[in-house]
Amino acid sequence: MTAPSTSAESTFSYKGIFLFCTAIFFFAVMDTTVKYANETYPPVQVVWARYFFHSVLMAAILLPKHGLQLIKTNRLKMQLIRSIFLLLATVCFFTAVKYVPLADAAALGATSPLFVILFSVILLKEKVNARRWAAVAIGFGGAMIVLRPGMLEVHPALFLVIGTSIFYALYQIATRFLSGIDSPATTITYSALIGTIGMSFVVPFFWVTPDLMGWLMLGVIGFIGGFSHFIIIKAFDYTEASTVAPFQYTQLIWLAIFGYLVFGNFPDNFTILGAVIIVASGLYILYRERQIKGE
Repeated sequence: MTAPSTSAESTFSYKGIFLFCTAIFFFAVMDTTVKYANETYPPVQVVWARYFFHSVLMAAILLPKHGLQLIKTNRLKMQLIRSIFLLLATVCFFTAVKYVPLADAAALGATSPLFVILFSVILLKEKVNARRWAAVAIGFGGAMIVLRPGMLEVHPALFLVIGTSIFYALYQIATRFLSGIDSPATTITYSALIGTIGMSFVVPFFWVTPDLMGWLMLGVIGFIGGFSHFIIIKAFDYTEASTVAPFQYTQLIWLAIFGYLVFGNFPDNFTILGAVIIVASGLYILYRERQIKGE
C-alpha cells in the first residue's frame, strides 16, 4: 500500500533507519551499564533510576514545548495499563541481567514478537494462518534451544526474560490501542511518570546510597533510556515502524559484543543457534504481515 519511493523519500527512509539503529545501539549500552550497576545496587534501585532520570530528561525536552498538554490524554486507563506493562518488563529484564549473560537475555528477549502474535489472537481476535503459527512454533523451539531444559541447570532468572517478552508484547498490544489517539509525546511522558511514581514507592526498602560515580552511572542509565526513546520517536517521523522493525534484532549483536568486552561472556553455540532461529521466525512473521498489508 506504500507508494513507490522517490529519491527524497528514500533519503528520509534511510535517515529513519539510521536513527532507529542508533537508538538500538544506545539501548544496548544502557543494558550493559545496567548489568554493571547491578553489581553494586539492587535491581529495584536501578529500575527507579532508569525511570526517574528518564522523566527528568523528558521534562527538560518536552515540557517547554508542550506544557501541561503532555499529560492530557483521551485514554487514561489504557495509558496506565500500557505504562505498567512496560514497567513490569523493565523490572524483569533488569533483574535477569544481574544473574545471566547479556547475550542469553537478548536471545530470549527476542521472543517478544512471537508473544505479540499469541496475544493478538487471544485479545484482538485476529486470525493467524498456519504458516505464521509454524513460525511461532519454530521461534519457541529456538527459545528452548537457548534454555536447553533437562540438558543443564537453567538459571531461574532466564524465566524472568520470558516474563520480559510477555509483558513487552502486552505493552505493544496496548500501544496499538493508543495509536492515533494520543501524541507520542504524551505516551512517552506517561511511560516515564508511571515508572517513576511506581518505583518511588518501592525503592526506599532497597536503597543503597550511591557515591558520586554511582549517581553518574545511574543517571547515565536513565538519560540513555530517555534519549533513545526520543530518537525512536524522531525516527518514526521519517519512516514506518514496520520498515525499521527488523533492525531491532541488531541489539543481539551489540549485547553479545558488549557482554564479551565488559564481562568476558561470549554466547555458546547453542545460544547462537537459538538466537538465529528466533530472529528468523520473527523476520518471517514480519514478512508475512507486510505481505498481508500489500506492501
